[in-house]
Amino acid sequence: MFMGEFEHSLDSKGRIIIPAKFRTILGKNFIITRGLDGCLFGYPINEWQQVQNKINNLPIGKKSSRYFTRFFFSAATECEIDKQGRINLPNSLIKYAKLDKKCVIVGVSNRFEIWSEQLWKEFSLDAEENFNEIAENMIDF
Repeated sequence: MFMGEFEHSLDSKGRIIIPAKFRTILGKNFIITRGLDGCLFGYPINEWQQVQNKINNLPIGKKSSRYFTRFFFSAATECEIDKQGRINLPNSLIKYAKLDKKCVIVGVSNRFEIWSEQLWKEFSLDAEENFNEIAENMIDF
């Protein structure tokens, strides 16, 4: 399971360090794609296959299903961790997530997310202000 929040820098070549705790879960290769809310989603191969199966079962006759499927899969890329624990992100994903030097990598159960530091701060403030209300509407702790 992915948990925690880690700050790392994106270098000029588009490389970012993946936290050591995450590397042990991910293995050598994994998938990164566009996520929701302006971040990137990273999945171990076995989780990616489960996500892929769910998306493949969306009704192709619905325009929103086709749009989502195209957008999600067209950006998906297989990443390999180098000896320094880094991956190289494609420019299209860097632009999508508005990543600059300072980034935040967040564990979210079955996946991890990569955020620009600024977008993560904005999201965190909003989530903090609304956390109790959101929790009430979701589940009973």
